[in-house]
Amino acid sequence: MRQLFTLPRGLRWAPVAALALGACSPKATSVVTTPAPSTAAPAVAAAPTPPPAGPAFEIPVEYYTLPNGLKVVLSPDHTAPTATVAAYYGVGFRTEPRNRTGFAHLFEHLMFQGSQNLGKNEFIGLIQKNGGALNGSTRFDFTNYFEVVPAHKLETILWAEADRMRGLAITQVNLTNQQGVVKNEVRVNVLNQPYGGFPWIDMPMKANKNWNNAHNFYGDMSDLDAANLADTKSFFKTYYAPNNAVLAVVGDFDPAEAKAWVQKYYAAIPSAPQPPKPDIAEPRQEQEQRFSKDDKLATKPALAFGYHMPERNTPEYYAMIMLDQILLQGNDSRLYQALVQKRGYTDNVSGGINYLGNQFNYNGPMLWMGDLVFDPAVQADSVVRVLDQEIDRLARTGIDQPTLDLALVKIRSAFYDQVSGSDNFGRADLLAAFALFDNDPSRINRLEGEFRKVTPELMQKTIREYLRPTNRTIITVNPLAKS
Repeated sequence: MRQLFTLPRGLRWAPVAALALGACSPKATSVVTTPAPSTAAPAVAAAPTPPPAGPAFEIPVEYYTLPNGLKVVLSPDHTAPTATVAAYYGVGFRTEPRNRTGFAHLFEHLMFQGSQNLGKNEFIGLIQKNGGALNGSTRFDFTNYFEVVPAHKLETILWAEADRMRGLAITQVNLTNQQGVVKNEVRVNVLNQPYGGFPWIDMPMKANKNWNNAHNFYGDMSDLDAANLADTKSFFKTYYAPNNAVLAVVGDFDPAEAKAWVQKYYAAIPSAPQPPKPDIAEPRQEQEQRFSKDDKLATKPALAFGYHMPERNTPEYYAMIMLDQILLQGNDSRLYQALVQKRGYTDNVSGGINYLGNQFNYNGPMLWMGDLVFDPAVQADSVVRVLDQEIDRLARTGIDQPTLDLALVKIRSAFYDQVSGSDNFGRADLLAAFALFDNDPSRINRLEGEFRKVTPELMQKTIREYLRPTNRTIITVNPLAKS
């Protein structure tokens, strides 16, 4: 329950699961995307040539904003008798106060401690007793909560989620209890684990210069202890207001009925003034950075690399996602073939864009990262040399259209798997993120078109600017435990 992150393995279009909100109209507005006549996703071929241009189907999207600022996304899907409710709040690691590291994550835990009409842990019991599942997580640019329930229980869950948004049970007892829970989580997941925090905490702290992007977001022990009741109440009133949130509903429901329930339970929740958005910009990196850390629990050395990403939604951003496919995703990727199959330096190399989510659900500076645990007989410089060789080969010989086509096939396959999953969370995640960051959840239907615009020339331009060694940070782990 309340899982903070899923560690990266392969292409992720959704976390087991970013902050600048678009202006909200004071009046409710509605934008509807009507599905195409055929909604069946085509089978993904193994051949590298992608299907003809144009989406095979459109995900239905109805989007509107309540007068209190709550953004609402409805996406019916009648393939299974379930409904998914996802509440996304525009506050994450980048937004938490200085000297309160880990506060956003601490608050995620507090959201399960009771509300106006549900006592401690009764929210969890309500979902589970109705045959549902739930979770929550804290990310760079949002905190989310989601529930998957039988379709006929949708109204019940909308009421329960609204009850938390309307008023949380914030008490000293709950705060003290959850401070202990989070500190124990830090001990278990970071301090007492081999490779704990590597590289998902370590790399952002080393590669970035802006405190908002570079602090220990899991939480320093002294900062977690320093959180007080006044901080907590102020944080909730400010960041958990409807005008800093998105509600996404996906699944087997009638849109008119769902809209009526949303109006009934959410419309009267008051909005709150929002503070200025923090400056989260990162300067252009001009020199390679290298760091090492001793790990008393690790038995083998490890290495991670991180490159600053292009700005989100630019042509180079989509090109970088395709480069991630070519270099790092799957057993056919260049780095897997070079490091595992050809040289045997390691048995796996993994990574991607946004270790704490996916390549779409963030809204600020981001890193393309990779990591591996390697044989003690291998020097770290040898691993870096292979990385440089594979990138240089792409820069020197270029990337032909068949290679781009294969990358697109892999991207489409992962996308259709995610948005058609039985729990519908992958679809809800993208819809909520695009509403939160872009005020445009219908972007979900235009993603494939953006990837189709990527050309070999754009790939070369992206490699030269973003995969240069001077844009890179490398962290190595020195193992101190006996094997």
